[in-house]
Amino acid sequence: MKTVITAATLYTPTEQIDSPVVVVEDGRVLSLGSLERTELPAGARRLDFPGMVLAPGFIDIHIHGSAGHDVMEAEPSALAAIETAMARTGVTSYLATTVTAPEDRLLHALEHLGKAAKKNREQSNRAVPLGIHLEGPFISHAKCGVHPPENLVQPSPQLFDKFWQASDGNIKMMTIAPEVPGALETIRHARTLGVCSSLGHSDATYEEAMHGISAGATHATHTFNAMRAFDHREPGILGAVLTDDAITADIIADGIHVAPATLKLFLAAKGPERAILITDAISATGMPAGRYRLGTLDVDVKDGRCEYQGKLAGSVLTLDRAVRNVMNFASWPLANAVRMATLNPAKLLGLSSERGNLTPSCIADMVVLTPAGEVVKTIIAGQEVLST
Repeated sequence: MKTVITAATLYTPTEQIDSPVVVVEDGRVLSLGSLERTELPAGARRLDFPGMVLAPGFIDIHIHGSAGHDVMEAEPSALAAIETAMARTGVTSYLATTVTAPEDRLLHALEHLGKAAKKNREQSNRAVPLGIHLEGPFISHAKCGVHPPENLVQPSPQLFDKFWQASDGNIKMMTIAPEVPGALETIRHARTLGVCSSLGHSDATYEEAMHGISAGATHATHTFNAMRAFDHREPGILGAVLTDDAITADIIADGIHVAPATLKLFLAAKGPERAILITDAISATGMPAGRYRLGTLDVDVKDGRCEYQGKLAGSVLTLDRAVRNVMNFASWPLANAVRMATLNPAKLLGLSSERGNLTPSCIADMVVLTPAGEVVKTIIAGQEVLST
């Protein structure tokens, strides 16, 4: 059965359509256009959102958990709770993100998450896992943040293959410090497997970061956080990330990890085509203050801050809030902020023909927003997410 969805405005997100009509069939966009130029199919189900904005569903490429659960828990019910919570905030797909842990613990998590991603199910009430983001253990001791230093290891193609095989080929992104011995060979190897290497948790000099980019890294993880500080004589990894147009970069726009002025600097450097929003959210997201898990760590959460032994340890940010923060902190229009959470991450993962934009034949993942960016409704594969 066909479904017709209407609203006041639609962002594809590269184009704006006023008075849009989106026709959905079998979970995909059949057609879209303006009301005045579209013939409505007879007998179709109607979903009308007067005064609202239609946009592609959000994609979070860096999320550790939500709703009291961590993605590294080996329980299907944990992922179900996380995915249901994400869907209510406009997220329709995501990368389950690991944290550095003892090797046996990490391998077990990769196996569990790989199986979940391989199912690639389209359930109307839950965000869909697209794969795994391996954050650690291939990172710098100097910039490891709260990642357990005793579990950091030197990268190698052989060890990456061990992780890759445990995930059944479902690692889609890897955060890696390019200055660590073995990193460049591992980046090159990961590229042959179609894995995105992202520079992060790094104390790299400018030259070392550029070597990482030359080896095949195409992205940067939570820019400014867990990175060597910028210096006007040795700009370091930040100088490379902010000035090289060959790579995209993501940022945690919660007003805690980076100041609003720093966000404006980042957006000016990367622009609407190369900037990506992430949450780095942990199990405490959507929960009251207290103590919550991040991998093997117990994190204290109070007043919106997540800390472990006095250091920031993820966030309780949601992607819809990040979109609004870009609008409020940087005075960016909703269309540009939406692009940072939709088309840009989809392009990074090589999925823009299916997700992250609204064009005919794409999966019908959508979020209905107010003009201020508040989530009104999430639609996954053409089906409304139920509110509970």
